[in-house]
Amino acid sequence: MTFQPVIPTGGIVGWRFLQRTYDNQFQSFSSSSVNERETRYFLENIGKVESAEQLVSDRRLLQVALGAFGLEGDLDNRFFVRKILEDGTRADDALSNRLADKRYREFSDAFGFGPGDVRKTALKTNMEKIAQANVTTRFEVTVGDSDETMRISLYAQRELADLAKTASSADTKWFDLMGLPPLRSMMETALGLPRSFAQLDIDKQLVEFKDRLLQLTGSEDLSQFSDQKALEQLTDTYLARSQIAQLQNTISPGQTALILLGAG
Repeated sequence: MTFQPVIPTGGIVGWRFLQRTYDNQFQSFSSSSVNERETRYFLENIGKVESAEQLVSDRRLLQVALGAFGLEGDLDNRFFVRKILEDGTRADDALSNRLADKRYREFSDAFGFGPGDVRKTALKTNMEKIAQANVTTRFEVTVGDSDETMRISLYAQRELADLAKTASSADTKWFDLMGLPPLRSMMETALGLPRSFAQLDIDKQLVEFKDRLLQLTGSEDLSQFSDQKALEQLTDTYLARSQIAQLQNTISPGQTALILLGAG
């Protein structure tokens, strides 16, 4: 039987429910026979993989490897994935360094198939972390099938908090966030930025992002999200704005006016 997450409603109320029940729901998902079987297969076989070609040739291994980084959509793009792995991350012209989505860089670095890199597939602890990350990400994907805003919110609890704690400069953190599609989407929505915003010059985007966050939280520094309360405030704002946008897309202006009159 396919796991179905329980999300009774959207928005902040639904998010609070998911937070309260997360441990139990995640345990039910991760202990399913499918997940246990795929995790076991990955851990039993990944140590034998000595090249990018071997990894992309084994669909089951590749599915877990990509899934750990939220890149499961590239499962059938084997030539592209192999190029990402074989280029590594050291050279400026490596494919993963030329892509806006920084998850590809993390993916390539995790396996160490690039020039001058040390292969990491034989490192048991590293591969166990990847296997666990795959289960976590797949759970988020399943949640996203019911409500995409919940998936992005779960992702942000991990990735934005980690980004906030890095030793990188303030601007580097912003550029890293802009290279992570789920976090970028969350921040654009939370800060009320239009879809056309992404077409601006990258430096202009940085200035606008920082200005909007300063207005919202009193600080333009992403380091603030190492504090759980600040992360919760941003998540609530994102969910509220997302829900408002959904309502505006599904009801007419006249209905909106009636709702507002009723609220008054």
